[in-house]
Amino acid sequence: MLGRLLWKVAFIYGCVAGIIYVFQRRLQYMPDGSTVSGKGLAGIEEVTLTSPDGLRLEAWHWAGTKPVTLYILHGNGGHRGYRLGWMQKLHELGFSIFIIDYRSYGGSEGKPTEEGLYMDAETGARWLREKKGGKVVYVGESLGSAVAVELATRIPPDALIIQGGFASAVDVARDVYFFLPVSLLMKDRYDAALRIGKVTCPMLFIHGDEDGIVPIRHGKALFEAAMRAERPGGASIEWYAVRGAGHNDVEETGGPEYYRKIAEFLEGCGLLP
Repeated sequence: MLGRLLWKVAFIYGCVAGIIYVFQRRLQYMPDGSTVSGKGLAGIEEVTLTSPDGLRLEAWHWAGTKPVTLYILHGNGGHRGYRLGWMQKLHELGFSIFIIDYRSYGGSEGKPTEEGLYMDAETGARWLREKKGGKVVYVGESLGSAVAVELATRIPPDALIIQGGFASAVDVARDVYFFLPVSLLMKDRYDAALRIGKVTCPMLFIHGDEDGIVPIRHGKALFEAAMRAERPGGASIEWYAVRGAGHNDVEETGGPEYYRKIAEFLEGCGLLP
């Protein structure tokens, strides 16, 4: 009887693990594939790019008055339109804004994978360099934080802002799927801590201290990995915890102090007049 029970438990466990393994990208990526338009928003330029593997990618560029472009690499849910309020407030500070929808998000073609998102982000960075020029700051939000770190190793920015970041997607997944051997099953691992040592520009790490999706310890782990790395020239690395903020309300909860902190960081980097 005991042997039969153990066999049934093992069978159910194996089925659960197998289902999660097969459908893991549907759990990891939650795109809204709806086409999103910037019409009616004064000054927003609709941009269509083509990835190296031939996919159409949709983006926005919003010119500002300051000589700095914030290149926003968003998280795993929604599309660029979900970040519009955040973009508007950053634009009101005078920054130019560029945001791309990865494959499968916001009218962009394709299906998401780790290497695919890296490729899409690089496509956007090359477009910015060729068409707009000037100073560029990568702003990685949640999953986009790992994309921003990887991009910074390929095409170095003038500064990097990480919001709601993590050392590895495997670490975050372990919190949810603690009963599974996540490190063996996970395909798209986003090991940002392994790459952050290659990033030499100034960095600002922002995290909500009540983040229940990516708990603050994950953001601190990435920050500490950056602090441990030898950094030529001694580029600054700063940590900013937003009190009372969760994962998706950092800007709203931080309020004016949040935006002031970003402006002060960029001034300290010598990017603002």
